[in-house]
Parts: sequence; structure tokens; C-alpha cells
Amino acid sequence: MAMMRGPRRQQMKNPHVEADQFQRRAAIGFLGIAVAMMGLSFGYFRLQVLQHEEFQTRSEANRIKPRPIVPARGLIFDRNGKLLADNVPAYRLEIVPEQAGNLEQTLAALGQLVSISSDELEQFNAARRVTRGFRPVSLKLRLSEEERDRLAVNRYRFPGVDVVPYLTRRYPYGNLFAHVVGYVGRVDAGDLEAMGDSKDTALTHVGKSGLEKSYETALRGEIGYENVEQNVEGRVLRVINRDPAKPGADLQLSIDVDLQRVAMEAFGELDGAAVAVDPRNGEVLAMVSLPMFDPNLFVNGISHVDYNMLTEDLSRPLFDRNLHGATVPGSTVKPFMGLAGLESGMRRPEDKILSTGEFHLPGVKRGFRDAHAGGHGWVDLRESIAQSVNTYYYKLAVDMGIQRVDEYMDRYGFGRPTGIDLIGESPGVIPSPAWKRKRFKQEWFLGDTVNSGIGQGYWLITPMQLAQGTATLADGGLRQQLHLARAMRHGFQESWQPLPQPAGVRIANNASNVRAVQEGMEGAVNGPHGTARAIAVGAPYLIAGKTGTAQRVSRKGNISLSPHSLPLNQRHQALFIAYAPADNPTIAVAVVVEHGGFGASTAAPIARKIMDAWLIKHTTPMSGVLPETQGKTPLPPDATLDPDEEPAQ
Repeated sequence: MAMMRGPRRQQMKNPHVEADQFQRRAAIGFLGIAVAMMGLSFGYFRLQVLQHEEFQTRSEANRIKPRPIVPARGLIFDRNGKLLADNVPAYRLEIVPEQAGNLEQTLAALGQLVSISSDELEQFNAARRVTRGFRPVSLKLRLSEEERDRLAVNRYRFPGVDVVPYLTRRYPYGNLFAHVVGYVGRVDAGDLEAMGDSKDTALTHVGKSGLEKSYETALRGEIGYENVEQNVEGRVLRVINRDPAKPGADLQLSIDVDLQRVAMEAFGELDGAAVAVDPRNGEVLAMVSLPMFDPNLFVNGISHVDYNMLTEDLSRPLFDRNLHGATVPGSTVKPFMGLAGLESGMRRPEDKILSTGEFHLPGVKRGFRDAHAGGHGWVDLRESIAQSVNTYYYKLAVDMGIQRVDEYMDRYGFGRPTGIDLIGESPGVIPSPAWKRKRFKQEWFLGDTVNSGIGQGYWLITPMQLAQGTATLADGGLRQQLHLARAMRHGFQESWQPLPQPAGVRIANNASNVRAVQEGMEGAVNGPHGTARAIAVGAPYLIAGKTGTAQRVSRKGNISLSPHSLPLNQRHQALFIAYAPADNPTIAVAVVVEHGGFGASTAAPIARKIMDAWLIKHTTPMSGVLPETQGKTPLPPDATLDPDEEPAQ
């Protein structure tokens, strides 16, 4: 039988215990809250007080961005105010690598909106490797209007990518001043490495050649900065403050556009170089090196195809013949040799030397020939220059000795750069025993001295040096510093300030010696037996000049061999130096024609055209017959040009 249980005992509540328990729990909770509040307060204190400046800076950095202001590059003008290097508005595409996220994906997506060539990608990657991640790197330097529109619509997709307006370089005359003005090019890895951490790293272009490189510091100006406020998408809302950039200085050159064009056209299809100088002050009036190239190709990065075309061209259009193209001067050195003979006391102007057609050293069977097989007879200094008599200079070089010849040629400015305001000028070579031992590990022979007397052998002279030497003779023996930049201004409203030039250097002690040489050069053009008498036809002004031919091959017994009958690569270099008007010179010219044959028939007519153009422009209208075709000028009816007149020079 089941037993019956009694009712369960009901437990009584203890309000005092429950109250104590609640109070303990409340105290613990309050303490926790207090601790949390203290921690939170300390955090606020740390953020607002202890680290206020740091986090304020970070906050401002997210909202306010410094942005470089690249100044407008200085303009370049010719002597008459014609613009040779200009700035035109353009837009470039820039990327800040550390803000762009996955760079490969960004580049791929951008490539669907704008045309990006492999050359541009290669240059971008090269620049990125030497640029800090927070600095912008240019990807594409010329965006079309359509490309800018597509980027604007898709701007939100590309953090760290921006379209930046700027001024890019343009050369209105194309190839005409390629070797003078030069060109700017986009900043490459080498440029960035040289700049280091300087603010110049904001530049996209720097001068790469010519005057653009020589005057880079003055032309580029000074970079400024501005702080801009931007939203979360990176769009600029306002400019907070600005430190303006200082535009680059403008350059005014001594070059004359019209004369430069005449000089270029005078060569026709021939290659070579010409320099025209004002002998009174050393200003370069024209300076051409042919063939030329278009510098605009290099401004925003030349393509591999275009660059290969230029570098593989056998005529070497990138090679500046005036600055680097040292050549054997041939007989153009004879006026300077003649002056050295007078100044050294080894000769007087009236001293005569017999030219029989060959000059022999004692005990040597082989002879050194004159241009005429039968010789020129008795000639003094003036006729030796006018007729280009080799024997006179063979003997003079031997009598002076190579050491004394070297001393005087150095005094006349050969064997060293002229100092013109272009970078990388070749010094040329004055042959000497020391130079030959160093270069060829060979001893010097007396025959080397003989050859040096007529500008053959180891001689190397640039057209620039020839132009300076010719201008020095024209100015009575006062050598002026050659220069291209004549003035500078810092702002369009400012006046031009002439650039200071060093004082001229006198190369001769006796003015009468220089005058004797000048008379010989006048005879070369105006005398009855002058080697360049053909170019005097129809000239209403007096010309002084000297022909020259740098031999490429020996005649080997055939004294009547004409260079024009040889293959092109074996033809002689044709040279001519001149100044005019001879009685009051305002222009001096040096011309070198590659594979031209004779100086008298090829180089001299080019010089005549250059002088005509300058003197027509600065004097009264000319009359008479002017040379009409390159390379040939009609002789007077009673004049003949002996085909043997130039070969040995």
C-alpha cells in the first residue's frame, strides 16, 4: 500500500540577503562601468590631448593634399623675335602607385579607356622603379579630348589616377633648329636618380640636348606648391593656400631664322655643316648640320620605330657635325700657318719660296706634291694663300718645327673647345709627337710635320673651330667668344637683359701680319689665280676666303684624279672659309661638305649664298649675278679652273 506524502515545506524569502546580493552585483557593475568610462576617457584624452597633433595631421592629410605646381618653361626666340621653342596646353595621365591598389589591374582597366603603347608602359615602369610610391608618375603625356571624357566618366573607378593639365614643348620650325635649340624629353630614370629627393622630381620634362640642355636651370624655372582640399573620391574641392611657381626665363638667340633656312637649302641634297658668325662680337648667326631630324618626335617619348630609323640612317641625322664632326681641315689651315710663320719670325710677308711641283726632304726620294704638276714658281705669303701653294707650307712647317707649330695653333684656338654655350663640344686634334705616341704608340717623323703644314695627316678640326678662327682673322686677330644666347628675360613684361660675354683675346702681336694674311685670303677669291675666284662673279662686295679639300684617298701618281670620279664614300671632304665684306666684315662663314670633292666647286658656292642672304638683308639691294644652283657658279668668260687646282690641298 502506497504511503501518502505530506505537503512540501515552503522556503521563506530573505529580503535582507537579496538586497545585499543586489548591492554587490550593482557595485561590481558600476565599478566595471566606471573602469570602462575611465578607459574611454583616457582614450579620448590620449586622442584629443596627448596625440592631438599626430592625428590632426593624419586627418588633414586625408582631406588636404599638397600638389606641386610645375612652372611654364621659358620660351626661346631668334634675334628678330621669332618663336623657336613654344609651350602648348596638353593633358597627361598620372598615377600615384601607393594609392592605385593593384597596379596591374589598374593599368589593364585604363588600357580599355585610353590608348597606352608598349613604349609608354616601359617608360612608366622604369620611372616608377626609381620614384617613391607617394609621388605621381606619368603614364601618358598626351590625352585626346575623347580620352579625357572617358576618364572623367570613370573617375570613381580609379583611386590614385588623375588627369593633369600642363604645358608641353613644341618646336614650330621642326628640324631647322634640331641641333641648335635641341629638345626636351620626358624625365627618365637617370634624371630622377640625379634629382634625388629635390622638388624637381615633379618635373615631367627636362632638356636633353642643345640649348634646352645647356640652359636647363634657367629655362625650367622654380616649382611651386599648393594645398588643395579633396573629398573621399579624391576630387579637388578648393585650393587652401598656394606658393606660386616661378616661370622659366626666356632666351633670345643670335640666330637668324631666315639665314638658317638659306644655309640649310644651300646644301641641296648634300650632307655637311655650316656656321656663320658675326666676327665683331662672336654671335652665331646660322648653324646647320645636315641631315637634320624633327625634335618634336622626342618631346613625349620617341617610339622605337622612329628612333631606329634615325639611328640606322647611315647619314647620322642625330650627329651634330658642327659640335662633334671633327674633320681634316686641308688647306683651310694655311692662313693660320702663314700667320704663325710671320708671328714666329720665321717668315716675312715678302719672303718667296720656289714651288717646282714637288717638295723633298733631304735624303728622301718620295716627294710631297703641289696642286700643279709644274709648280707655282716663286711665291710669297699672299700668293701662297691665294693659289694654295703646298710647297710654301711644307717648308714653313719644317723650318718652324712641330713643337712651335703646335704652340701657335693652340694660341689660335685649335685643339680645344671654342667654349660655345652647347654641351659636349669636341676639342679636335692638333697633331704632335706626344699625341701620336699616346694614340698610336708610334714615333713622330719629319714627314708628319710636312703633312701637318697643309692641314693633312692627323689634324682634326670642327666647323665651329674653323668659324671662330675665320672670324678672328676677319676681326684683325681678335678672337671673340662664340655664343648662341644673346639675352635673357625673367617674365614677358620684363626687358631683355644682354648676357655678359668675356672680353676678346688677341692672337697676334703685329697687326700688319694679320693684314698680310687677309690680303692673301682676298686674293684667293678676287685674284687672277685665286682658287675660289669663281664665287666672286657678280658679288657687289669684297670677299676674303680660303678653299680646302680633306683627302680621303691618295692620288698614287695620278695627279689629275678628280674626286667627283670616285665613289661617294671615297670622295674628299670639301671645305671653305670666308668673311665679307672684306674691308668691313660683318659675317664669317665656315662650310664643310661631306663627300663634296673640291672646296672651290662645292663648299664655296654654299658660303656665297649664305653671305648673300645676310648682306642683302642688312645692306642696300644687291645687283649682279648670284649663284643660282647649288654646287656650281659660272666662271667669267676668260677664266678656267684647272682640275688639279685643289686635289693636293
